[in-house]
Amino acid sequence: MNIKTKNFFKNKSILITGGTGSFGKQLISYFLKNKFPFLKIIVFSRDEFKQFELSKIFPEKKFPCMRYFIGDVRDKERLMLALQGVDYVIHAAALKQVPIAEYNPFEAIKTNIIGSQNLIEACLGNRVKKVIALSTDKAAAPLNLYGATKLCSEKLFIAANNIIGKRDLTFSVVRYGNVLGSRGSVVPEFLKQKETGMIFITDKEMTRFSITLDESVNFVLFALVSSIGGEIFVPKISSFRIIDLAKVISPKSKIKFTGIRSGEKIYEELITIPESLNTLESKNFYLILPSLDKKFSSLEKKLKKNLKSFSYNSSNCLILEKNQIKSLLIKNKFI
Repeated sequence: MNIKTKNFFKNKSILITGGTGSFGKQLISYFLKNKFPFLKIIVFSRDEFKQFELSKIFPEKKFPCMRYFIGDVRDKERLMLALQGVDYVIHAAALKQVPIAEYNPFEAIKTNIIGSQNLIEACLGNRVKKVIALSTDKAAAPLNLYGATKLCSEKLFIAANNIIGKRDLTFSVVRYGNVLGSRGSVVPEFLKQKETGMIFITDKEMTRFSITLDESVNFVLFALVSSIGGEIFVPKISSFRIIDLAKVISPKSKIKFTGIRSGEKIYEELITIPESLNTLESKNFYLILPSLDKKFSSLEKKLKKNLKSFSYNSSNCLILEKNQIKSLLIKNKFI
């Protein structure tokens, strides 16, 4: 991160919803390690134990910019209070486990959709300048409730730019794939199954996008600095075959195919064919725009517009070979 980018954050306050999660902890670590000149870094989450644990790693005495704020995105009044004096918001709070969301749909809707609306209204009621909401590949042509709630969340944040009035405020979205090794993801699951000598895979053709925590942090910060409001930022990332990942993690284990679960896809999409019609392309990322209007004319001059429709999915992007998967896992200390 260069000096110019650091100056973007000088004497500013940032609030991270879901700040005690994997992404939030990595982002805070990055800020503090690189001595970003923040006035305040506010961790907003509902789990007091995780906040307590995080405060031992990043204590306020050692890092005076740190603040720990217990709250739930379902509580708009609490958000209104937490956002006072905040310049930037990164929205990472969500209920993310697909089976749990299917079994508890009302709860997923309250957090992922109503929580997003609460955050938008609280930002409109304060002097927030920029908001970046984190989304998922499952929001593209969703087959499960989690993906559907994240699609609704995306729509809310993009449409929020229509009601900012004269406020100096923008809302944008970052949509990326599975974070390598995050809680509930396939890597730690396979590492557990390795001990039994049996790896379970739903389908041998299955592929998945993958992005590391470091890559996600850098891309989200890029989006925060460069967004003008209304874009969905999509990184160009690699993918892997699930069967190749299993063989790398546990080459001696037997593999059993169990069949595709309800709401599961063979491959995952980051850009659907209809979305590609309003998509601009750079070397390292795509931008999905709500429409190709005058607001984005400067972006259209800088970035390439694909003349043909396309789908950007985990089966037609760069698919890692086994040796590349192994190198990635070793680099990130999973094996």
